[in-house]
Amino acid sequence: MPALIAVAHGTRSPAGQAQIRDLVARVAARRPGLDVRLAYVDVQEPKVAELTRVLPDAVVVPLLLSAGYHVRVDIAEAVAGTSIPVTKPLGPDDVLLAAMMRRLPDADAVVLAAAGSSDPAWRADVEKVASDLDLAGCRRLPRPPGVGVGGGGNPTQRQVNGSELSTGADGPARHPSTGADGPARFPFAGADGPGGYRAPVSVGYVSGPGPRVADLVAGLRQRGARRIAVASYFLADGLFYRSLHKAGADAVTPPLCLDPAVTDLVLRRYESALLTSAERRL
Repeated sequence: MPALIAVAHGTRSPAGQAQIRDLVARVAARRPGLDVRLAYVDVQEPKVAELTRVLPDAVVVPLLLSAGYHVRVDIAEAVAGTSIPVTKPLGPDDVLLAAMMRRLPDADAVVLAAAGSSDPAWRADVEKVASDLDLAGCRRLPRPPGVGVGGGGNPTQRQVNGSELSTGADGPARHPSTGADGPARFPFAGADGPGGYRAPVSVGYVSGPGPRVADLVAGLRQRGARRIAVASYFLADGLFYRSLHKAGADAVTPPLCLDPAVTDLVLRRYESALLTSAERRL
């Protein structure tokens, strides 16, 4: 059976290092007999190329949250000239979305927080996560009275948090940030409906181009948000993750690797590569 080489980013945080080691240990415990190794693309040793040189029969599973530079360059170079397959990174995935949703409290607004990158593929993945999180938040909300009920079968417009929200006579509201079907959001000033969060999800970054998490939180406060939650799109503890707790929000979700479901996600990525290899041999 091919070995599983789990490739993490690497961090100087002792807590983050321990969290990733624990995730890999959980994967190994779930599959006795499987040779599970841990490598890194930055900061820590061993680097992934060191393991691919000594484990020619292996599958590389990136413990990363998007298909950015580390996947396309660092890991690709490490397996160049070998037959070692590289799976999709862990994210985006519905498993990670569900993990964030389980730990998100009810809030007037949510900021999805990510590390930051100028890589277009990386940013596209993060935007997809924000869109999916937005729709999931919509489904947690009831329809406010009167929204989605128009006269004469003509669409109406309703202002929600400064955004025009299209509603039909009989259909659901159209989401202001994505255009997707979903219940309308409550205005901050009257955010007294039960459940969910009530403003379109914002995307904030800790580094690189784009709005900073703390600036988005401050702006939401100025607009009247009473309770703001940060959905952390970080796999493990580290400098960037810890900065989220200083951004002024009321709640920050924990690193994603702490969720038990991520263990199965790693194995699912590994098994997908085995299935693909088997199909190619047929």
